[in-house]
Amino acid sequence: MEELKILQKTEKLHEARWWEPEANGRVHCYLCPRHCHIHPGQSGFCFIRINQDGKLYNLGYGSPAALQIDPIEKKPLNHFLPGTRIFSMGTAGCNMGCFFCQNWDISKSRSDQVRSQHIPPEDVPQLAMKYGCESLAFTYNEPTIWGEYVMDIAKETRRCGLKTVMVTNGYVTYEAFHDIYDYVDAANVDLKAFTENFYGKITLTHLQPVLETLEWLKKETQVWFEITNLMIPTLNDDPAETRKLAEWILTHLGPDVPLHFTAFHPDFKLQDKPRTPASTLDRARQIAREVGLRYVYEGNIYSDGANTYCPNCKELLVRRSWHDILEYRIKDGACPKCKFSIPGVWTNDAKGKSEPSGARAATTRKYTHLNL
Repeated sequence: MEELKILQKTEKLHEARWWEPEANGRVHCYLCPRHCHIHPGQSGFCFIRINQDGKLYNLGYGSPAALQIDPIEKKPLNHFLPGTRIFSMGTAGCNMGCFFCQNWDISKSRSDQVRSQHIPPEDVPQLAMKYGCESLAFTYNEPTIWGEYVMDIAKETRRCGLKTVMVTNGYVTYEAFHDIYDYVDAANVDLKAFTENFYGKITLTHLQPVLETLEWLKKETQVWFEITNLMIPTLNDDPAETRKLAEWILTHLGPDVPLHFTAFHPDFKLQDKPRTPASTLDRARQIAREVGLRYVYEGNIYSDGANTYCPNCKELLVRRSWHDILEYRIKDGACPKCKFSIPGVWTNDAKGKSEPSGARAATTRKYTHLNL
């Protein structure tokens, strides 16, 4: 067999889900809408789902290439366990080809897998608790492509009373959607633009599957989710497009799904565009609020647009500075002034359920070299 010319192979390959064999040793991967048909010795578009001897394997399973402790507001999530720390992890590869990728060193780099280490699913929540985190995030690269690892970690995490978060581009098939998201508590979905032209030329994918994922989240799950739109000057910042995006969210998802407009900085293959002016985010937020969305935020800049206000009495409920919470006034999930209910997940009712501390200590001793 030809040696795989992609990511470094782990000692034991983990057989993937969501695939079927085809003629001549090929396999059909139907995890995401790309529907890659992969020849022996090759990988799919994402780099980490590979065909070896007529079977599909996931090189990302048990092999995180990035580990970090973040504020949960960085995901960004403003209505899910605010002010808490989240254990964040990613592998390598991606099923989109975004020219502007701000994590391209992981999502587009094969070398990161060389620096990865083996962490089985049962150890991940123990590490999260070691670092005082109430939740953990599948993030940095697209977690859908390592969905098998996501599922197994999420099952272990739920037993420990922690929450799990998907930070995702939303590019997943219905065949795999419930397998993954039935174990997830929250998500932030990148709605990268609201034109097929942008998705086709700038991300090398399509818009409609992402919109379908958002509708599945709303109609078929209990997952708390928020939406991020990274605004890139001249590419997806037209006010008419912003209005259409906000109107679609209002019509299909309702007024209470938080929407984050965030600032772009030049990166990867999109170095010719300037940083997003604060005025662009201000305008987008104003449009979305005019349409009828109640919780619209500005990110990657210092702005009052990062704050949460009561849509009923306009009281300031949460004051933020970048990813820091400076003032927090929500009480029992409601405005303390008018008692208007603010949608979100404000506390972790399962907190405190965990493995015996001795077992946790034994597990985390294996990772004393980590400096997160």
